Amino acid sequence: MPTKTPEVSIGTRLRELRRERRWTQQRLAALLGITQGHLSQLERGKREFTAQQLLTILKHFNVPIDYFSVGKASAGSQIQNALARQGASHLVESADILPTEKLKRATDTIRETLVSADSSRQIAAVAPVFVSHAGQINLTRLRNEFAALGLENRFGWAIECTLEAIRLESAQVLPREWRLKYRRAAIIIESFFTPWRIVPGPTEDPRVPPQYDVLDIEISSQETLKEVIENLSPIARRWKIATGIEVDDFVKALRGARGVD
Repeated sequence: MPTKTPEVSIGTRLRELRRERRWTQQRLAALLGITQGHLSQLERGKREFTAQQLLTILKHFNVPIDYFSVGKASAGSQIQNALARQGASHLVESADILPTEKLKRATDTIRETLVSADSSRQIAAVAPVFVSHAGQINLTRLRNEFAALGLENRFGWAIECTLEAIRLESAQVLPREWRLKYRRAAIIIESFFTPWRIVPGPTEDPRVPPQYDVLDIEISSQETLKEVIENLSPIARRWKIATGIEVDDFVKALRGARGVD
């Protein structure tokens, strides 16, 4: 059986990276200064990358050179392991995947999850991570990091969903340990939202049609996007996030982390 060439491995990993970051081939091709057809050939291993192209990719997507190593675990698997270690204990952690320095901190895991996660279950799992590390996370700094990526609304949506899930769960009879954890996390998030006048949400110009941040990878057509937008939850609509993920998904993540079905 023929072995996979380095070019095929790099092309495959680049395609995964592009999809994880929600980039189209057209957008990445423009960044590299090549045609979309040329990029397609690179991703399929039909052409070789230049050193300059690789440097541009590494710098722009902020990934190390070993990201393109043969046999490297997928980003989704790395994210799931990091989530499981940092509070989302209901997720299955693979013992075959070594921890990565990139996801060592809870803030890094939250950021990468909301940017690159490949499932709604992983995205909702940021809720128990928030709860477990509430006193260690600088929400303002994390918000600024998302703003630099152009994803500030996505971050606001995630922590408001987390806050609402905490409030719903706090109305239940809970063990003292969890009751205190939820109370502390809620206070920290509410304090963070205070500068946003308690009612969080992006500032809008009524003269400009709303632009939605498409979160779900399943949204691959204008028809699907329109259907999702018509059925958005109030929080997702406020933050202009196109997603089918509901507060209930965050509630399930909190319960799962407590070992409750």
